[in-house]
Amino acid sequence: MLGLLPASSSQEAGNYAVLSVPAVAWLGLLGFIVVLLLFDILVIHREPKVLPLRRAAIEYFGWTVIGLGFTVVVAMSWGKVAAGEYVSGYLIEKSLSIDNVFVWALIFTSFAVPLKYQHRVLFWGIFGALVLRALFIFAGVALIERFDWILFVFGGFLLVTALRLVVQHEDEEEFNPDRSRFLRLIRRIVPSSPEYSGQHLFVRINGRRLATPLFAVLVLVESTDVVFAVDSVPAVLAVSREQFIVFSSNAFAILGLRSLYFLLADMRARFSYLQQGLAVILAFVGTKMILSRWVHIETWVSLLVIALVLVMSILMSMKRTSRIPEESIIEEAVHLGESEQLPPPDER
Repeated sequence: MLGLLPASSSQEAGNYAVLSVPAVAWLGLLGFIVVLLLFDILVIHREPKVLPLRRAAIEYFGWTVIGLGFTVVVAMSWGKVAAGEYVSGYLIEKSLSIDNVFVWALIFTSFAVPLKYQHRVLFWGIFGALVLRALFIFAGVALIERFDWILFVFGGFLLVTALRLVVQHEDEEEFNPDRSRFLRLIRRIVPSSPEYSGQHLFVRINGRRLATPLFAVLVLVESTDVVFAVDSVPAVLAVSREQFIVFSSNAFAILGLRSLYFLLADMRARFSYLQQGLAVILAFVGTKMILSRWVHIETWVSLLVIALVLVMSILMSMKRTSRIPEESIIEEAVHLGESEQLPPPDER
């Protein structure tokens, strides 16, 4: 009833899609992702430029079509259950990645990165994120298969993260690069130049090879993705245990993050209930993971809950901001340090 079925150890394999994924499928997936990345960096964004809002919207729509279109491939190859798990994982990663976008905005603001160079940093950031996610996913699945109790650890961690999102104050979210121990360590190890040199990560000055501030920014972008992966990968593992589904849903969701950044970087103040919505999603998938030994929640139920929470948090945010004067929203965005990243609306 209501998509809830009693689970037992003998039925556990039946609760989630069990795929027989040939090596050619993995090669095809990885090859397709590489082609998309090369087309993006060598054709669409070969020259550094500011990405207009309309262009960012078109690109994001294209990435979303590709990501959701892969559902058809999964459904035709492995059936509706696998397709449902893919869409659920895709939506979870999409929703949790929005916070990542806002953190990028704070990093770019702190380092005063020129707009036209930000896409190149995000490209390499996404490339690194794909590698990190693959490592996290394969390790997570291996741990779950070897140690059943790890489900309680992952689920508990997601519940704690959800609680932190609810009680977190805005002043705790501010990013200050001077407080980053990791960044200070990198600067000690890697000789650095204080000035930008176009979109280059390294530059040669007086015979010495020095890292530009853009390299430090890239390092921080990658380090923040590690933090977000710790949340998102266990969350997706709550709806699927198949490495192919988890990785592909993660990969296609984060491929569109660069264009999403240029759409949302200065709009955090308009999504006032997004954080609460993400907390509900994390709490749901954490509970689902903890109870999976006794109760199985059908994939369509998970998909429905995630979609409804996202839609409700967005609609409630829109209703709230419609009552707030535009000037107040802009002032709040400026306070968060994000509106400095994008040109005024009349220039987009």
